[in-house]
Amino acid sequence: MRILIADDSALFREGLTRLLTEAGHEVLAVADATALLDSVTANQPDFAIIDVRMPPTMTSDGARAARQIRQQCPQLPMMLLSQHIETSQSVALVASGGFGYLLKDRVLGVDDFLDAIRRVAAGGSALDPEIVAALLATAAQNDPLAVLTPREREVLSLVAEGQSNAAVAGRLYLAERTVETHMRSIFQKLRIPETGDAHRRVLAVLAYLSHTTHPQA
Repeated sequence: MRILIADDSALFREGLTRLLTEAGHEVLAVADATALLDSVTANQPDFAIIDVRMPPTMTSDGARAARQIRQQCPQLPMMLLSQHIETSQSVALVASGGFGYLLKDRVLGVDDFLDAIRRVAAGGSALDPEIVAALLATAAQNDPLAVLTPREREVLSLVAEGQSNAAVAGRLYLAERTVETHMRSIFQKLRIPETGDAHRRVLAVLAYLSHTTHPQA
């Protein structure tokens, strides 16, 4: 894949470029949100890895640029890779699919990171548990999940990380069929149509959350 990295840290860009190049990818790198937008237009990458905070304002420029890219290039998979948790822009991004959000300090294994990229590139999701917790906490302001039982919330949180039903069952020491039953109940209670694909189910749930949290533009 041709992967575009957008991060204002030269050391981080160089390290990530080396890692991805050794994994067989072609890498482009930029240092600010303006260059990120320009490079997506000019180079049409297959995947983008974006820091949340970068020039020009060092606030949420990367997340805002990612949201703009998603509007202009809805099929471009992307991943926010940052030290910061940002929800006002990222809720809509998560709901749109082909999106990941990992925290730099919590990426512990190269293989796990590369696997997360593959999942997102295939249209799936890869969310750090702390990101999932932040998204659910934001949603709780309007409490759309009040209809769910504590166990259903627990299942939903794990599925939102990108876990399969089998993986959730292993984490919670449940039968996989029990997890499937919980998922059917979740979709019924949240009035979300169930599909046959696990990642699409996750994105449907988060799409529901995005409609109820009214994220800031």
